[in-house]
Amino acid sequence: MQLRADSLDQHLSKGLSALYVITSDEHLLAMEAADKIRKAARTQGFSEREVLTVERSFKWGALLAANQSQSLFGDKKLIELRIPSGKPGKDGAQALQEYISHLSPDNLSLISLPKLDWATQKAAWVTALQQAAVYIDIPLVERAQLPVWLQQRLALQQQSAERQSLDFIADRVEGNLLAAHQEIQKLGLLYPAGKLSFEQVHDAVLNVARYDVFKLNEAMLSGDVARLVRMLEGLKGEGEALPLVLWAVAEEIRTLLRIKSGLVQGKPLPVLLKENRIWGPRERLVEPALRRVQLAVLREALQEAAQIDKMVKGLRAKAFAGDPWDALLQLGLKVARAR
Repeated sequence: MQLRADSLDQHLSKGLSALYVITSDEHLLAMEAADKIRKAARTQGFSEREVLTVERSFKWGALLAANQSQSLFGDKKLIELRIPSGKPGKDGAQALQEYISHLSPDNLSLISLPKLDWATQKAAWVTALQQAAVYIDIPLVERAQLPVWLQQRLALQQQSAERQSLDFIADRVEGNLLAAHQEIQKLGLLYPAGKLSFEQVHDAVLNVARYDVFKLNEAMLSGDVARLVRMLEGLKGEGEALPLVLWAVAEEIRTLLRIKSGLVQGKPLPVLLKENRIWGPRERLVEPALRRVQLAVLREALQEAAQIDKMVKGLRAKAFAGDPWDALLQLGLKVARAR
């Protein structure tokens, strides 16, 4: 049974299922969902709790033993299994399928996973979990959704803010939802219920953004110049490895060039997107970028990326001089500003 995270409260009010699975890279939301299940379990008499974390030396027999062992006092037990890598391996996949086929009525099970990649989602053990469990797949809160999420969190403490204030907060907590949660709580402590002014928000909120190098490409593809500049400065300030940032940008340009060249040759766009493993949210970014950016611009950009790579390695570059971070910014702007 697939369940949205925002429907969990309603589900738990009707009773507990034997098995829950939470999969997400949004650690705050996953933690909150797990806490709700734990609270409901305590209310229903699951007074004992056993936590198993799958690490390199983990023995899967421990999971099967936890399901079979009885509490010394006959109490009902909550068994939590955490798989931080999302990769249980062959033995783990078999153990999970055996486990869910022999669930004890005296136990409640909660399995925590990161966001699973496309290939893993097709695995037999994942399908078995989806069929046997209340399966809660919590997506990331993307930048475009963040102001609404912030407004909802403010409403929980009887506060609100204008869109300008929400965007201000979002720019400073992007990629760090736990920090966003903490900033909202701080606003609740500093100010009374009601509408917050921009000055109040500005004075209270810290710059706690944690920029993801792969999110930089979203800004470049969408032509969001202000976000591109802000994110690149943030990555530089956080000490991100320049070769990694350059590789991510160059790889995106290389992918756009392959698809654009294919379109020029008359190949259908859906085929090209599939060949380059582009789907979902990224597909919605790539298609407009392909219409906006000309083939010649992409060829020039790829050549410039090679020159910046020389700069990173301490070699002389024909097209650039000075700071390679500045050169990388100019490269990103070439694609972002292309019309």
